[in-house]
Amino acid sequence: MKADRLKFEGNKLLAQPEGSHPDAPSRPEPYIANPKLVTAVNLAIALNRPLLLEGDPGCGKTCLARAVAFELGLPYFRWNIQSTTKAQDGQYVYDALSRLYDVELVKGGMEAKHDPSSAEGYCDDGELGKAFRHRGSRSVLLIDEVDKAELDFPNDLLTLLDEPWEFTIRETGENVTADPDCLPIVFITSNKEKGNLPDAFLRRCLYHYVEFPSDAKLLKDIVQRHYEIQKMRVPETELPETELQEAAIDRFLSVRNAAGLKKKPGTSEFLDWLQALQSFGAEPYDAGTLKVEKGVPPYAEMLLKIREDWRKFEPGVQL
Repeated sequence: MKADRLKFEGNKLLAQPEGSHPDAPSRPEPYIANPKLVTAVNLAIALNRPLLLEGDPGCGKTCLARAVAFELGLPYFRWNIQSTTKAQDGQYVYDALSRLYDVELVKGGMEAKHDPSSAEGYCDDGELGKAFRHRGSRSVLLIDEVDKAELDFPNDLLTLLDEPWEFTIRETGENVTADPDCLPIVFITSNKEKGNLPDAFLRRCLYHYVEFPSDAKLLKDIVQRHYEIQKMRVPETELPETELQEAAIDRFLSVRNAAGLKKKPGTSEFLDWLQALQSFGAEPYDAGTLKVEKGVPPYAEMLLKIREDWRKFEPGVQL
């Protein structure tokens, strides 16, 4: 598919599009993007700008990039950021210890896996490096939880995600440059764990705040899509009855909207919880009971992950 024809429609496909790249995700995401988010994605595609996504945990920031890659049939690369992550980690990893070990093997008259006189065999591409090297089509690169790294990390990315879209492998001297016709579509997620991101970084990015799908109808649409996808993998999968779906959505939203929750459950936790209501017991959980009961919800282990949150639903508490 030509870059100038790429357009995200909101993750409406249930089957991989014709002509998809072999490294594109093969399974659709139970994700429904609203029109404003679709516009933000398409702006990022057209302008070759990273799209910075913020929002509550569980709102769908991370799975959006995979949904875009699936719908457009593009390769998908995910770079998970940790507190110790440096910009170079996404470009390449140099294994100096293995090279030193091979030097000792050669000295001892033994055969090494790589020639230690050259650094080339000891450099492996990171996820960003793979996206830069990709040819023949665009790709999707997710840089997940950028704010987990040190404060200078976002600005270090600026030199990579802008013209001339290149970096150098110091150990070999190789310049790795992205094809200007195949620039990666970059998504960056943030939970603001270490405060606000640098202004220079924000100026470079497009921005969208991903709202949690708190509308009952939207959650019901997500349930429908989730079970359509599940049924593709496991044909005997049964969609919960409408009454149970509606009761579960109402109860879930009442739990999520309870005042003072330290850890609000997300969409994936809701879908797992609904599945437990449907199939964990000998019979599906009674929808009428779910509507009227108070206190700790059934299978609360799937929704409430902090003891302080559990206490909010103990007997005597009215939501």
